Amino acid sequence: MRILWKGFPAQTAIGLAATLVHWQVFFVLTSAAQLDQAASNFAAFCIAASFAFYMNALYTFETGTSVLAYLMFIGVMGALSYGTGVIADARNLPGLITVSGFSLLDLLLGYCFFRFVLFREPRT
Repeated sequence: MRILWKGFPAQTAIGLAATLVHWQVFFVLTSAAQLDQAASNFAAFCIAASFAFYMNALYTFETGTSVLAYLMFIGVMGALSYGTGVIADARNLPGLITVSGFSLLDLLLGYCFFRFVLFREPRT
């Protein structure tokens, strides 16, 4: 059980910073650039995920990862971010609902993906 929580405090701080980046980019793209929520959420996710990946690689996990694993993460979670935006656009939901809902999904699924796929401990 201890291994499950290894690096959790650092990853939590990085995750909160990445969430702040995501929300800021999302609201700039929907407000200033007049993009729809799907495109804004996807672009904001890609920027925030790149930030989180880089910071976690530097400060949280001792193991490396592959470019393929990172692209898989961006692909899966990016599709989820875009899908969340499509649903919000179709239902005319406020942007706050879109980023809040996706942030919760990203918190749960993103941690598991980072911990068990991207930066998993090598088997001995």
